[in-house]
Amino acid sequence: MITLTVNPGGRLQGIVHVPGDKSISHRSIIFGALAQGVTEIHGFLNGKDCLATLAAFRAMGVSIEGPDKGRVVIHGVGIDGLHAPEAPLDMGNSGTAMRLMAGLLAAQSFNCQLIGDASLSRRPMGRVAAPLAQMGARIDTQAGGTPPLKIRGTPGLSAIDYAMPVASAQVKSAVLLAGMYADGTTCVSEPAPTRDHTERMLATFGYDVKRTGNRVCLAGGGKLTAAAIEVPADISSAAFFMVGAAIAAGSEITLQGIGVNPTRIGIVNLLRQMGARIDLINQRQVGHEPVADIHVTGGELHGITIPEDQVPLAIDEFPALFVAAACASGRTVLTGAEELRVKESDRIAVMAEGLHKLGIAAHPTPDGIEIEGGQLTGGQVDSHGDHRIAMAFAMAALRADGPVTITDCGNIETSFPGFAALAAGAGLRVTQAQT
Repeated sequence: MITLTVNPGGRLQGIVHVPGDKSISHRSIIFGALAQGVTEIHGFLNGKDCLATLAAFRAMGVSIEGPDKGRVVIHGVGIDGLHAPEAPLDMGNSGTAMRLMAGLLAAQSFNCQLIGDASLSRRPMGRVAAPLAQMGARIDTQAGGTPPLKIRGTPGLSAIDYAMPVASAQVKSAVLLAGMYADGTTCVSEPAPTRDHTERMLATFGYDVKRTGNRVCLAGGGKLTAAAIEVPADISSAAFFMVGAAIAAGSEITLQGIGVNPTRIGIVNLLRQMGARIDLINQRQVGHEPVADIHVTGGELHGITIPEDQVPLAIDEFPALFVAAACASGRTVLTGAEELRVKESDRIAVMAEGLHKLGIAAHPTPDGIEIEGGQLTGGQVDSHGDHRIAMAFAMAALRADGPVTITDCGNIETSFPGFAALAAGAGLRVTQAQT
């Protein structure tokens, strides 16, 4: 059990290097393994979630060197070269890994099982199993549509034209992965833009993908060719430092090499709407992904009504944004974010509970929350094993009037190994204890 204790006050200063992007790291392993040739990855996230994906492909016969200081070398086996694993594949805490792997494994010639930790075993997988079933896949879930997933490999899936009822990059990616093996052209239409790392990485590995608006299509039967991958720093990890600097007067930080994919910059857009001083500098292209350095200066924030079109662009960053709202003058209102209730925790309920314990009026609604900005007090909050909840409340201490203690923080290692040390180096008065 890991507990963080953060003393109040302070400010964030200097140049900060956050770890590699988790979403892109997952996909680099998947596509590198399925490619023909040797793929070399730099900037890979050495976190538990991505290591679970790496271990799964090793278990299916893929030779992988590393990770070593962010470098991973994958000896691809080709799109039809995976072998049946000898045991269930453990995805740990990673919903991304489980959902994407479901799409890939549904089309293989062997059976397998996907399992996860207690948190992942509560997360909904029916949203992936349903469209895959339309393609002919055979995936059994538990009674409530939760893991473990028992997948009976079905070569020769049928292509589908799928209109997603809820915007989800993970569902889209799962269907596209299955579509690579399907007979015909598979298309996915989404009701709102979601992160497009899968489409970009398919193009990097030479697979033809056609995108028109919110619709993406690919034909089955193609191949992937090995590529060099540079993983940008993760904007979801940078979000905590962006919020910390924005809420603490006198702060000034530069976050280097951050991925600023237009489907991921809701955190930038929303903090700017709240009055934060954020500049994107040294903008450049790394592979198929846009990258920039993000400069943030502390100041005063005000509450806003969050536009619903920004929700998919900031879905993982809302715990941090809720802390910004708690420190802003006035009320912040979020709607259209039901997805937050089925993340690693019910992030609406857990954040509301924690903000209440720190003296902030936070009123959860079925699809969002209303937060009245005010003075944060010290206190103890339970992260419920959710890495993003834990890191968000750590930054809240910058504006608290007493120490903030956050319990059950072990899962920070899934996405941000070394968070406490990096935050302390930037000025957060944080200590970490293990019991």
